Amino acid sequence: MSRPNIVYFHTHDTGRYVEPYGAPIRTPRMQGFAEEAVMFRNAHAVAPTCSPSRAGLLTGQWAHTAGMLGLAHRGHRLDDYDRHLVHTLHRHGYTSALVGVQHVASGAAAATRTIGYHEELPVAGRLAPARRDAACRYLRRHHDRPFFLSVGLMETHTMPDTGFLFGHPGGDDRWTAPAPTMPNAAVTRQDMASFHAAARQVDETLGAVLDTLREEGLADDTVVLVTTDHGIAMPGMKCTLGATGTGVLLMLRAPGLPAGLAVDTLVSQVDVFPTLCELLGIDPPPWLQGRSMLPALGGRPIREETFAEVTYHVAYQPQRAIRTERWLYVKDFEGRDRPRLRNVDDSASKALWVDAGWAEQHTPPVRLHDLMFDPHEQRDLADRPATATIQQDLDRRLDRWMRATGDPLVHGPVPPPPAGSPGPH
Repeated sequence: MSRPNIVYFHTHDTGRYVEPYGAPIRTPRMQGFAEEAVMFRNAHAVAPTCSPSRAGLLTGQWAHTAGMLGLAHRGHRLDDYDRHLVHTLHRHGYTSALVGVQHVASGAAAATRTIGYHEELPVAGRLAPARRDAACRYLRRHHDRPFFLSVGLMETHTMPDTGFLFGHPGGDDRWTAPAPTMPNAAVTRQDMASFHAAARQVDETLGAVLDTLREEGLADDTVVLVTTDHGIAMPGMKCTLGATGTGVLLMLRAPGLPAGLAVDTLVSQVDVFPTLCELLGIDPPPWLQGRSMLPALGGRPIREETFAEVTYHVAYQPQRAIRTERWLYVKDFEGRDRPRLRNVDDSASKALWVDAGWAEQHTPPVRLHDLMFDPHEQRDLADRPATATIQQDLDRRLDRWMRATGDPLVHGPVPPPPAGSPGPH
């Protein structure tokens, strides 16, 4: 059986902050792609942190089930790398290659030695233009087998060592809105101006990949998945369990799928692996915990709830969340009532909040939001008599999921990995 190629195009820390999702930022190539693809408007990461999120998508398991409780470069790892998507594809005749970011394993040659990609392509630098060139060179090769190409960009992660917060110089910040969680100030606009510039690099790179697929006659026989790991590296976004942390762009173009369809039903990135299995006609491996998203294309909900988690980022942050179409319930298992500032990337926007007393702001150990009347998740209804029955139900469902999926947090505090690195986050 001849199967289509797969291009997995993923960014760092972009959330849904791109044009197809209505964000005030121009990404014309991504907009054009959305009009050719299926766009999932209510997609969520399994975790609002890098390695756990990617582990969920690439193993089809919740992050703690897969063993990824924190960042790979800080000592966390998958329990079984054979459950990574590439191995299922290899068993069905695919070859695989990685360009750029993978972030589910660390160490020398981790992509090939630890994860098992057939090759990791050399790149001339970490910014998008170098990775764009490497990806396009790979697509121009002769391929005698279907391929899985992972194109992982550093953008839109913070890269302040470049001299610009998001790795690229921003334009005139007078015409730039701050991040959606931040007040309107010169520094918050300047930070997001750099984000806009990084997003343009993402957009140009996606455009180059799509153009090369078309030029090489591969476009009609290639599945293209475009997504990110979690929300923007701004205060109140990345490493939080609301929609600004877990909400992700997720678009899929594949032979036989409708063009320009926007799906509103709730999905999780844990559903991507089983979706690819159904698209490719591959029996889903027995460990998968997600569900194919294809029924959602016909308007059928595929899940009543999804879940998300944080255990470790830079600091320990044991939190779990359940989200339904109507409700969001977030629980902190330390009962902490102050923000964990170490888990927020440094920026002028963060400094603005810190200088204003952010470290002393109250953060409730349990939160409940009615997403019908509180879509921005600002009005906490936890512990109110009117919502007590709903809160109890969500708490029971969250506990049942944690126990059924082997969450170590059920048994108490989770220790850090035996060895880690203090590298950047």
